[in-house]
Amino acid sequence: MRIVRVFPRRTNATPVDGMAFVGEPPLPPFLPKADGVHISVTFTWDLKRAAALRDSWARYYPVVRMGGPALGDSGNGFLPGQYLRPGYTITSRGCPNHCPWCLVPAREGGIRELPIMAGWNVLDNNILACSDHHLDAVFRMLDGQRHPIEFTGGLEAERVTPAVIERLRGIRLGQAFLAYDMESRWPATLRAIEAMRDAGLRLRQVRCFILCGRDGDTIEAATDRCERVLAAGALPFVMLWQGRDEYRDYPKGWRRFQRSWTRPAAMLATRLCR
Repeated sequence: MRIVRVFPRRTNATPVDGMAFVGEPPLPPFLPKADGVHISVTFTWDLKRAAALRDSWARYYPVVRMGGPALGDSGNGFLPGQYLRPGYTITSRGCPNHCPWCLVPAREGGIRELPIMAGWNVLDNNILACSDHHLDAVFRMLDGQRHPIEFTGGLEAERVTPAVIERLRGIRLGQAFLAYDMESRWPATLRAIEAMRDAGLRLRQVRCFILCGRDGDTIEAATDRCERVLAAGALPFVMLWQGRDEYRDYPKGWRRFQRSWTRPAAMLATRLCR
C-alpha cells in the first residue's frame, strides 16, 4: 500500500523521501499516486494546522487519516523511516516515571519493548528502563552501524550505572543526552556526568538537556543551571518549555539564550571547557 505521509512542520526527524510532504499538497500534476494519506502530528499545538491540512489533502485523496503523539497515539505502529527520517529508531515506548510535565506515561503507559529496527539515533523515552536482554540486543545493533551513535531520547541519570557506561564505551558514540529538568535531580545528574567523564567519554559526547522557561524561571537562573552543567563536564542543550495546547512564543531574549546554549561550537569558542 502506497501512503503519502504529511507533516505540519519540518524537523530534523522529518522523512525526506518522495512520499513525504510538509504542509499543503502540491499542484495536481505533481501529486503522487497513493492509496491514502497519513497526517502525522507530533505536537498538540499543531492540531489546528493538521486539521486544515486534512481538508486540503482530502480534495485529492479519498482516505486521509490523522495520527501521531499529539492525538494520543501509543506508538504501536511505529516503523523507522515511515514517520521518521531513516537512521532514527525507537526500540521501546512508555516510561515508568511520572514527571509532572510529561505526557508519556498517560499516553504510552509503562515501558514496552519493541522489535529492534536498525538506526543510529535512538529516540526511546527511557531506554535504560528496558531489560538487560533488550539493552544487549540494542547495543549489538548499534555496534554494527556506520554512523556515530546518538541517544537524543535521553538517558535517565539515575539509571546510568557502570555497566551502562561500559556499553556506551563499546560503541562509536557520537553523543548521549542526560536531563536536568528538576532541581531535585541535580545530584543524580552530576554523578552521571562525572562517571561518564571519568570513564573517558569526551565533553562533546556527554550532553545534557536543560528544561527552561517554566514556573517563573528566569534567564539568570537558567544560565546558572547551564553553567553548572558545563562546569561538571557536559555540554548543555536548552529546551524551552511548551504548554500542551498552544505553542508558546518566547521573547527574543529567551531565544538568544537558547541559541547560545545549544550550539557546541559557540560554547567551546567562548567558554573555557575542560
